Amino acid sequence: MIIGKDIIEQNNKSEVENFNSDFAYLSDKLTKSGANVSEIVNKIADFQVAIPSWALGAGGTRFGRFSYGGEPSSLEQKLDDVGLIHALTHSAGAISLHIPWDIPSDVAAIKEKAASHGLIFDAMNSNTFQDQPNAKQSYKFGSLNAVNEDARAYAVEHNKEVIRIGKELDSKSLTVWLADGASFPGQLNFQTALSKTEQSLKEIYAGMPEDWKLFIEYKPYEPNFYSTTIQDWGTSFMLANACGERAYTLVDLGHHLPNSNIEQIVATLMYKGKLGGFHFNDSKYGDDDLTVGSIKPYALFLIFNELVYGIENNPQNPYPAWMIDASHNIKDPLEDLIQSLEAILIAYAQALLVDQKALKDAQLNNDVVRAQEILQNAYRTDVRPLLKGARLQTGAALDPIAAYRNLKVRETLISERGLNVKATGL
Repeated sequence: MIIGKDIIEQNNKSEVENFNSDFAYLSDKLTKSGANVSEIVNKIADFQVAIPSWALGAGGTRFGRFSYGGEPSSLEQKLDDVGLIHALTHSAGAISLHIPWDIPSDVAAIKEKAASHGLIFDAMNSNTFQDQPNAKQSYKFGSLNAVNEDARAYAVEHNKEVIRIGKELDSKSLTVWLADGASFPGQLNFQTALSKTEQSLKEIYAGMPEDWKLFIEYKPYEPNFYSTTIQDWGTSFMLANACGERAYTLVDLGHHLPNSNIEQIVATLMYKGKLGGFHFNDSKYGDDDLTVGSIKPYALFLIFNELVYGIENNPQNPYPAWMIDASHNIKDPLEDLIQSLEAILIAYAQALLVDQKALKDAQLNNDVVRAQEILQNAYRTDVRPLLKGARLQTGAALDPIAAYRNLKVRETLISERGLNVKATGL
């Protein structure tokens, strides 16, 4: 299914009048407060978030999985689905592949299809948390930290193969997330596991092209429930420093213990020039992988406040790579991803409204009340007209979810692909 600009323009006609009045009201209000509305709209229009290939099918838990029908059963169909999201939002201009789920059989054809949708290939993702069919080694007791040297070498070589595939697709980065750890005390030696992980990451880093980045993800628990080898941002930061200047920490919102101050982690990493990427999701209890902004929207805004400040004030930190990493257990996956994009852009737009100079003055004068008011005034602003302005400017749908439903996208995908299909890799 392809959604052309003419279809989107036709769909927008019924909403333009209401948009014009809402935008004019907000624009006038913000301009009087000193905001540069056109600059903010341009920044929103330019903001792009990568869609992971594994998020295009129904998610699930160890208890069950409920398909929505019309799922993409090939890499080509995954690109088509991201293309649909990008056509509706113009903010999903990249796809992040997971190997071995997404090995292209014809690289030239895959690149051509991606280009036809206006997509680039974001970070490549390796998989050493599952044993693949006919695998020569098992990751049951670890991969990059394995005491079995053959298993460790097998995991290192897999990551190097992911890099080789990524080079062919013009990707420029590799994300490594490890399930390595222990489920019981005494199962492994903490120092040995960390040492072997560092050695493995250095070998992978040495195999990257000079213009590539290595993103090292962390997680405090799961699937191992006593310890994970890269359990927090500090360990990731330490390993990134050990690898070299092109190695960075990757922050996943769900990969923290309850009530962690993620915005402070973000600020610290940017100050040190080591925040490489961001995986967006939301959670209530743990790594719930829920729709972005559905549970803790204020926390997301506070994180974006630090990101906006860091992008402006920390030239030592590269521009971060953005990606959604969520699971859609009971929602249409494409609708869920569109909702996540909306939440990300809302938080970003709200953060752009923060008067950083006034906030700095309040901080220097220890005016706690004023500082809180500055942040909360920005957070309480309904910035959705700004998002619509950015979409209208780029030719996207004013209301992507409404357009998705009006155009009967899921029904069309089911008619094209069938009801009982399953996305690859899940």
